[in-house]
Amino acid sequence: MGRFQIPSTPPTVNKTIRFPTDVVEDVEKAIQGKNCTFSAFVIAAVRGALEDVRETQTPCPERNL
Repeated sequence: MGRFQIPSTPPTVNKTIRFPTDVVEDVEKAIQGKNCTFSAFVIAAVRGALEDVRETQTPCPERNL
């Protein structure tokens, strides 16, 4: 077994965003009874969306200026 390493918490930035009420309710239902916070769920969802964007982006052609 490997040596235990104390994990570090990544740096964060506080952002205030507005969610539609129905989205908040749906997220809260999805995480109910699970060991997950609203923030953790949203962060995971955004990371997944960003990965999808990266995979589907086509390279931008060079522009002649």
